[in-house]
Amino acid sequence: MNLGLTALELARIQFAFTVSFHIIFPAISIGLASFLAVLEWRWLRTKNPVYQDLFKFWVKIFAIAFGMGVVSGVVMSYQFGTNWSEFSRVAGSVTGPLLAYEVLSAFFLEAGFLGIMLFGWERVGPRAHFFATVMVALGTCISMFWILSSNSWMQTPQGFAIENGIIVPQDWLAIVFNPSFPYRFLHMAVATFLLTALMVAAIAAWHLLKGRRDALVKTSFSMALWMILALAPLQVLIGDQHGVNTLRYQPAKIAAIEGHWETNENEAMPLYLFGIPDMQAEKTKYAISIPHLGSLILTHSMDGKVQGLKDFAPEDRPNSTIIFWSFRIMVGLGMLMLLLAFMALFLRKNGRLYESKWLQRFALVMGPSGFIALLAGWVTTEVGRQPWVVYGVMRTKDALSPVSAEQVGLTLIIFVVVYCVVFGIGISYMLKLMHKGPEFIESRPHSDEAVIQASHRPLAAADENFESDSNNNKENDK
Repeated sequence: MNLGLTALELARIQFAFTVSFHIIFPAISIGLASFLAVLEWRWLRTKNPVYQDLFKFWVKIFAIAFGMGVVSGVVMSYQFGTNWSEFSRVAGSVTGPLLAYEVLSAFFLEAGFLGIMLFGWERVGPRAHFFATVMVALGTCISMFWILSSNSWMQTPQGFAIENGIIVPQDWLAIVFNPSFPYRFLHMAVATFLLTALMVAAIAAWHLLKGRRDALVKTSFSMALWMILALAPLQVLIGDQHGVNTLRYQPAKIAAIEGHWETNENEAMPLYLFGIPDMQAEKTKYAISIPHLGSLILTHSMDGKVQGLKDFAPEDRPNSTIIFWSFRIMVGLGMLMLLLAFMALFLRKNGRLYESKWLQRFALVMGPSGFIALLAGWVTTEVGRQPWVVYGVMRTKDALSPVSAEQVGLTLIIFVVVYCVVFGIGISYMLKLMHKGPEFIESRPHSDEAVIQASHRPLAAADENFESDSNNNKENDK
């Protein structure tokens, strides 16, 4: 079952499929873990039970995402031995310890405190529970640190020597903190937080559109939009610096991203907004461009020089047709995130944040954008690294195990079927929880009648909820 493709092509497709499934769940876990820590911190500071109820809602979704992330991650690690054994043989002395550090320093930390976070509300004190939540959040970030360090080293390898065809580590600080690592780590971290904020905002917007106007929904919507407002502009700045770094260390990737074929010796490089790069014809067809903007963005100069793809041998060129558009999908969604954030700020200033249906619909539609932008970004960085598995050191074709196309094709089909069933069930359960929404547990009694009333009379229900919350607070003060 080779599907008409070579073993190398099928192995790359299989890894792309499994890593695409996998990256979604750790991204949710990383973002939600920090969000849960913020919610619990706010509960400890204000004693407002709304934050506690939101914590108890989102921790369920975190637990599902965390579990599916662990399972899908195990599958990925096995592929280094099955499909990419030559890579493990040659580069394993660097990547193996980095992944082991992730398990020892991050996974054990998460596992040690996860049970307390999930089941410890009535078993430990509030501060001990908050400490456990912070440790889980810290563990997810440490895990991201080591994974991004390993991936960044493969993009910009440093601190090693080659002895008898084997990569041997020489300087672990140079390996861990390789030139692209700080930018990739920050870019990924902000992406996970944005993804989570967009997801939270979309779910809150869904319930606002359905008529809920209670404190749980409003608080979720408000916190998520503040987070998007803070992070979306920051991501633009990080992305700009990441691009400058990539131009220095992976110029062929930048040329492919921009669909840029000729080095601009005596003129500024334009920015192509639209086009179809043709790898055979060595040109970008139907190009729509803005003069000078390409040089300005990449070199911060109006006439900065940028190498074109023709400066690189054809066998060393990434596939511009793919990453030209994956990059633009990521950037385009980022611009829409900025638009959502500033529109929400404008409506907040005018006191119409919770009553603007068009903003709520926009937030709902933007819910999946964090996932799409994340996957588009990873497609850009991984396809842009080709044909190298360790950039400039080891080619992808040389990393393949001695397996046949039939073997890889059969396992690919099995993976697709199993993943769609297993993870489809997990995702559907998460969506079911999101559809139900956060419930009142500690903050005030919750009944179906109140929800129905809110859906028919949202403004009246908001007033009643406000009065009820005020009365509850007065009683608590007494």
